[in-house]
Amino acid sequence: MGNANVSNVTIRPEEADFFAKLARDWWNPKGPMASLHQVNPVRMAFIRDAIDGHWPGARAQAKPLAGKAALDIGCGAGLVCEPLARLGADVTGVDAAGDNIAAAAAHAEAVGLDIRYMAGEVAGLDIGTFDLVTCVEVIEHVADKTAFLRDVAARLAPDGLLVMSTPNRTATSRVLLVGAAEAVGYVPKGTHHWEDFVTPDELEALLANAGLTVTAKRGIAWRPGKGLHLSEDMALNYILSARRV
Repeated sequence: MGNANVSNVTIRPEEADFFAKLARDWWNPKGPMASLHQVNPVRMAFIRDAIDGHWPGARAQAKPLAGKAALDIGCGAGLVCEPLARLGADVTGVDAAGDNIAAAAAHAEAVGLDIRYMAGEVAGLDIGTFDLVTCVEVIEHVADKTAFLRDVAARLAPDGLLVMSTPNRTATSRVLLVGAAEAVGYVPKGTHHWEDFVTPDELEALLANAGLTVTAKRGIAWRPGKGLHLSEDMALNYILSARRV
């Protein structure tokens, strides 16, 4: 844990505070986090495909993560943790905002799911390694992306699977994700800082530096009549899977 002092400050405090203020409304599908509720099934479809491709025999199982440990980094109020638990995983959720962890734990208890939630930075927690690590819409809020991905990789078991999603840094995302989405209230004002977005090529290089190789990559696109969906178009947002080299 020699890098703990550096790694413990990868998440900007103002970012954690921003999302903590939204914690009590996180599970309201019509509240300020409505966009997360709409994108979550799209993410989970990719995650399930990645699981099925990574572990032999998983595709035929209703609970392909049974007997496996999963970690969601930057878990918010548990929107990814809960479906992972329903897929059979022993789930740990970590978030820098204590209010999010409190909301997540309360919701899991209310729906009868046994999920371990912990407040803090992943590098500062002695939690071992995991078969599956997910980290969705987090890296764009991180100050030191190299240190953060080193910490993420350290939590991945040798034959583990990593899934990450993040907005792309394009002219399209600047107009739609930062400008229009905040203007119409689709996401809370201040959610996105376009200059912190990471392109797929940049993220692949950062992951390679952390000893990981990308195994699949899809865009999360939107169009009228279809809404959010997995696509070859990565101009707005993308999701990828990776494993150790």
